[in-house]
Amino acid sequence: MVDALGLGLGLTMLLLVVALHYSKGTEWRTPDDISQEVLERRASTVPETDFPEPMNRSIGGGGGAVAVGGGAEGELEGDEDEDEGFDPAAISDDEVEYYEIEYVNEGETIEVANNETLLEAGEEEGWDLPYACRQGQCLSCGGKVADGDAHEYVQHSNNETLGEDEVEKGYVLTCTAYPTAEFSLETNETP
Repeated sequence: MVDALGLGLGLTMLLLVVALHYSKGTEWRTPDDISQEVLERRASTVPETDFPEPMNRSIGGGGGAVAVGGGAEGELEGDEDEDEGFDPAAISDDEVEYYEIEYVNEGETIEVANNETLLEAGEEEGWDLPYACRQGQCLSCGGKVADGDAHEYVQHSNNETLGEDEVEKGYVLTCTAYPTAEFSLETNETP
């Protein structure tokens, strides 16, 4: 019934595996971590610059746009003063206004309060709208006002990415854009 040869080979293999398991072999050493040393060596070869560090290059892209519009001296400094005083939390309950916003790509029109971002309103509807930083520092949440100049339809609480000409072409950051009129919005649109 039982094959003696098969049983003998099985027991021999088992004993061999147990013996190899408990035998002392050559130890494997993990190599030292030299990643920090390599990074420091590479950093020493790059000249210092006056450019600010991009805030959100690793999350959802937008690194190139941040370098162009993110805090460059001179031309964009005046633009920040325009929206600097806007604080949506300061809008009292009796001053809240609602606007019909058509989300073109989602195929629906919803009411959005002037103290609620376009991104938040879309997420409340259950839509999976793109975003990354939620602070106006990248282009991941970009959208476009189909009706023209975005200045006429939204107000940004923070915009460190879009230039004045891009906003005039209708581009907005849905994570920091609050409606001031009714319009159609194309989500997932960047300059």
